[in-house]
Amino acid sequence: MVAAVLSFDFDGTLHDPSEKPPVPVGFFERIERLRHEHAVVWGINTGRSMPQMMEGFLESRFPFLPDFVVAREREIYFPNAFGRWLPHEGWNQRCEKEIHRLFKRAKKLLEAIRREVGEHTGAQWIEMQGEPAGIISRTEEEMEWIVARLEPMVAGEPDLSWQRNSIYLRFGHRGYQKGSSLSEVARHYSLGASRCFAVGDSHNDLEMLDPAHAAMAACPANAVGAVREKVLANGGYVAAGVHAYGVIEALGHYFPPVAGGGVMG
Repeated sequence: MVAAVLSFDFDGTLHDPSEKPPVPVGFFERIERLRHEHAVVWGINTGRSMPQMMEGFLESRFPFLPDFVVAREREIYFPNAFGRWLPHEGWNQRCEKEIHRLFKRAKKLLEAIRREVGEHTGAQWIEMQGEPAGIISRTEEEMEWIVARLEPMVAGEPDLSWQRNSIYLRFGHRGYQKGSSLSEVARHYSLGASRCFAVGDSHNDLEMLDPAHAAMAACPANAVGAVREKVLANGGYVAAGVHAYGVIEALGHYFPPVAGGGVMG
């Protein structure tokens, strides 16, 4: 029986490209212990696509696969017995259908946003397969200006939202993001937010770190100010360590060792 769901952002939280390997062995040792002592399942909750995440597994030398992946902040995948990643079809299909409907309805609004960004910034507008609209700014300060300008522009379309990580922004549906995806994963295991742990470092992790989706929230020391503030405001844990070392520290805070090494009741 699963007792808790652990949700980890990847880039900037677990993964530090300056380290060799990018995800330390100690993280996986801690996960193995938590599986035994606390009956947890764990997964990656990322802005990467599923193919990009599979590359990340290889680059970071994962000794074993996670129990789930949330890709592009909204698509849920579970591995089968052979390690093949299968989509959580009901959720993923509903997500894509709702996003397609939203982008069709908001076409004129998105065109207006594109013009506004083009006229006032040097940011690049992105459209590609599976990503109908996005922005890459030149600097984080420029992205701050863009976000501040977006907020009043989208007020009349409450379903239109965005996910931001540094200078990258992806438009999407407010109902499908890291937080709602984590809650769907928890539902899959018949658990609620009280049994969910989440850790992240950037703006696109804010929904995942909300108590509505994860009662146990944390961030590493390298998290952006908005994330640190949200975690602290909700009684979460801000680690002293950076990247995966901060993650390991946070796991120790919420899941202390069990006397005798058995599964907690």
